[in-house]
Amino acid sequence: MDRAVIEQAYAFFHQKLKVYEHSTSEREMDHIEDTIAAYADAMSPALFRELSGGRSAFLHEHAVFQAELKGAVEEMEAMLGAED
Repeated sequence: MDRAVIEQAYAFFHQKLKVYEHSTSEREMDHIEDTIAAYADAMSPALFRELSGGRSAFLHEHAVFQAELKGAVEEMEAMLGAED
């Protein structure tokens, strides 16, 4: 997989995760969820499959959003670390 694709997604997800984790605004958190879901819909299909384990609703469900986003960031960190 192209390292640049992973780096781009990682940077975006990591930044949004940090804001999401510290936000006290439901409106802001909802906006981040919507933004990440839209990004996931448009991102590299291969990277999405890798991160989601084939689960089409990945990063689209409020109840598990934060855990899935955090897991995606951690998985991309591992992918990038393995390529160094």
